[in-house]
Amino acid sequence: MSQTFSAHSRNVSLVVAASMFMQILDGVIIVTALPVMAKDFGVATLDMSIGITAYMLMAAVVIPSASWLSDRFGARRVFLSAMLVFTISSLACGMATDLTQFVAARIVQGAGGALMFPIGRVIVLRSVQKSEIVQAIGLTVWPALFAPVVGPAIGGYLTTYASWHWNFWINVPLGIAGLLLVLRIIPKDTEFKSHPFDFAGFVLTAISLAALLYGFDSLAQGTLPLPLAAGLAALGLAFGVAAVLWLRRTSHPLLDLNTLRIPTFAASEALAGAVLRLTINATPFLLPLMFQVGFGLDPLAAGGLVLVYFLGNLLMKSVTTPILRRFGFRNVLTINGTLAGLSIVVCGLLGADTAYPVTFAILFFAGLTRSMQFTALATLAFADIDGDKRGSASTLSSMFQQISMVFGVALAAAILNVSQVVRGAPALELTDFRVAFLVVGALCVAASLQLLMLPRNAGSEVSGHRRTQAA
Repeated sequence: MSQTFSAHSRNVSLVVAASMFMQILDGVIIVTALPVMAKDFGVATLDMSIGITAYMLMAAVVIPSASWLSDRFGARRVFLSAMLVFTISSLACGMATDLTQFVAARIVQGAGGALMFPIGRVIVLRSVQKSEIVQAIGLTVWPALFAPVVGPAIGGYLTTYASWHWNFWINVPLGIAGLLLVLRIIPKDTEFKSHPFDFAGFVLTAISLAALLYGFDSLAQGTLPLPLAAGLAALGLAFGVAAVLWLRRTSHPLLDLNTLRIPTFAASEALAGAVLRLTINATPFLLPLMFQVGFGLDPLAAGGLVLVYFLGNLLMKSVTTPILRRFGFRNVLTINGTLAGLSIVVCGLLGADTAYPVTFAILFFAGLTRSMQFTALATLAFADIDGDKRGSASTLSSMFQQISMVFGVALAAAILNVSQVVRGAPALELTDFRVAFLVVGALCVAASLQLLMLPRNAGSEVSGHRRTQAA
């Protein structure tokens, strides 16, 4: 099997990765600008959070339609349209003069951003050979690892030395460049499917996702009263059950749930993989809080330590492919996942008096294992997905990732609150963070060990790791 990565496949993957970077960067840098924006709009800083919520809810509503839109109109056309919408709405965000205008622009921006990730991944999967999937997915994963590192710094610089408007206007030249690259590099659409739009399935899944995400986000952030937030989460679960029942019985479902019958996809997205992503997303939330609340560091010093963590994420990218080829998905996900879980537990044992070289080494190692686990999961998910299921698989994957991102933060916040209540303390202390890291790390280890149930040669056609033994 060829181990090469063709120039065309690499270029397509890089174009899609760049668009994802623009989208993720936008979500990261906006946080630094909210206080200044609130002052300009004449509202409280807390009121500005509606701009983040509006984007998240619109994205949740639109994501379920990604597969149908891709099939009906072509992945390249939809991707171009989504990027154009995102770019124009970014311009509108920067031109907003009050909160109402800003929220309206963020809603439109959320619609464009929601489609870029799942559709972009479909384009990548259609453009590469199976032997190139590891490298291709690896390239499209790096924005999620890199944007959180540079985002706060870019946002702070633009807000301080230019104006908050440029946190959004920076997307305009990036978007125009992206559009030109898509037109030049990504092949025209040749695959189309004409089937009815499942409106009932769309409504059920959209309501389920929006209610789940907003409910659990509110539980984590405390932006809604507890009964209301819990009620929204319960409503989301109820509509989720209804959506599954409907999608299984209708003749033209919005999403093909048969994709979940594929063992590698189910394991990496819906079962153990969902728990692993939850822990992956909980850790970056806990670390800066622990450094500030538990260690008493200022935001700049805390950010410097988090940078070490993400540096480990970035440097692992260069060795992920050869490691997967040498040891295979099952071994890597199980052993590396166990190490990732243990490193999370060890992060909770750090203290303000821990020597900096020791702290750096632990954070760096935790970042290395996180990156490997994230990339391996993302790649294995599509190892056995045939061409006709790629749209639904990519959409389902995006839905699971959106949920795990919010659930990870919600779980971490819940553990901190429960620990504080059990101790009867008036405020969070380092002990509460140690409990949270212990629980999150244990979940990571347990989910990683569950992946031992995968066949020894799972995803071998993609990784290049050949095994003849049965599981």
